[in-house]
Amino acid sequence: MSFDQLGLTDALLRAVAETGYDTPTPIQTEGIPPALAGRDVFGCAQTGTGKTAAFVLPILQRMDLDERPRTARRPVRALILTPTRELAAQIGESIATYGAQLPLTHTVIYGGVGQGKQVDALRKGVDILVACPGRMLDLMNQGLLKLDGIEYFVLDEADRMLDMGFIHDVRKIIAKLPAKRQTMFFSATVPREIRDLADSLLYQPVSIQVTPTSSTAETVEQAVYHVGRNRKAALLKHLLKDKEMSRILVFTRTKHGADRVAKILKKDKITAEAIHGNKSQNARIRALEAFKNGQARVLVASDIASRGIDIDEVTHVVNFELPHEPETYVHRIGRTGRAGNSGKAIAFCDLEERGRLKGIQRLIKQDIPVVDDHPYVGSEHDDPPREERPQRPPRAKASGPRREGGGGGGGAGGGRGRSSSSENRGGGTGGNRGGAGGRARRSGPRR
Repeated sequence: MSFDQLGLTDALLRAVAETGYDTPTPIQTEGIPPALAGRDVFGCAQTGTGKTAAFVLPILQRMDLDERPRTARRPVRALILTPTRELAAQIGESIATYGAQLPLTHTVIYGGVGQGKQVDALRKGVDILVACPGRMLDLMNQGLLKLDGIEYFVLDEADRMLDMGFIHDVRKIIAKLPAKRQTMFFSATVPREIRDLADSLLYQPVSIQVTPTSSTAETVEQAVYHVGRNRKAALLKHLLKDKEMSRILVFTRTKHGADRVAKILKKDKITAEAIHGNKSQNARIRALEAFKNGQARVLVASDIASRGIDIDEVTHVVNFELPHEPETYVHRIGRTGRAGNSGKAIAFCDLEERGRLKGIQRLIKQDIPVVDDHPYVGSEHDDPPREERPQRPPRAKASGPRREGGGGGGGAGGGRGRSSSSENRGGGTGGNRGGAGGRARRSGPRR
């Protein structure tokens, strides 16, 4: 089956084609048609199975086709609730990518950062809101966010919400939603509490279960380097001295990280391009073409752009940052060792990523060989090697009485309690860029 058989509009089909998708994943094949028809959906699927597109594309299409007249007050009409700011940012990038040609706006809100810009975006009016529960509940309690206009609701990674202690916040948010809405519910596992929650939310849902890819190709040789976070760029440049690394795909978790790594490499006279959801279509095409024809030796990509990279001659994949979801690692390294060719997959793992590495090895049912004979070995600390440290100037002798304590300082609205800590567990940051305007038609089942 192809995407043009799923009932998507031409604008969305073009957006999908521009990202390099050609064949929908199982959850997209099974989930998009009923979602387009307004049905509630229950999906048992993990990140890495394509579930984001399975709910983003139908929401964009249904809202775009709505011919409702614009009003002065533009309430949020679609809410996507997700457990971590990293995932929230990735979903925001997906909306920006797929909805680039549509008159719809969106924003992303999460804890751990000041709330000022998020509040400003809400006041201007957005069609689609991607949110983490802690910060969202904060804004609701402050009277800065109302949910009475919600027509589409997505609860993503519900089991992680439970694991992270967000389930009570989620229930408080759900209690404020209108009864008449379309709901899509996704969870990798379905413990009893998640099943009970799904049963209370969904109306005659279409149920979909997808098994994620858990094996790696035998043509891909894997290795992991334990290295401090701030030493990763130096290690990458060191490895790139090997001329056998002729076409390298480097993965970061965020679009900002992709830009930063590409800039560092260029500064070192290494031809590199970055590709991510914030790039325009023409910029993405230029970057891919430069990579394909050899003008760029390195292509640095965020996960949102990775699926569109279908190049057989990639010699090496470097996981500059380990992904949060193990399945994403399998997908990333599948970009090399294709069409009968051999390939190498290198992973950089700092101290904070040890847990992610263990999760990857559990999924693929093998230990990844460790390379420890490099000059940047060790992840116990993130400072540069001693010979690279700047020399400190002599410390002046103190001449006055010593003060105890320290000054504080806080920043307005910087995420309270749970929202500023738990939501940071996903790592990464991300932004959002909306289009302009918006329409929506409610044609799903009324309860």
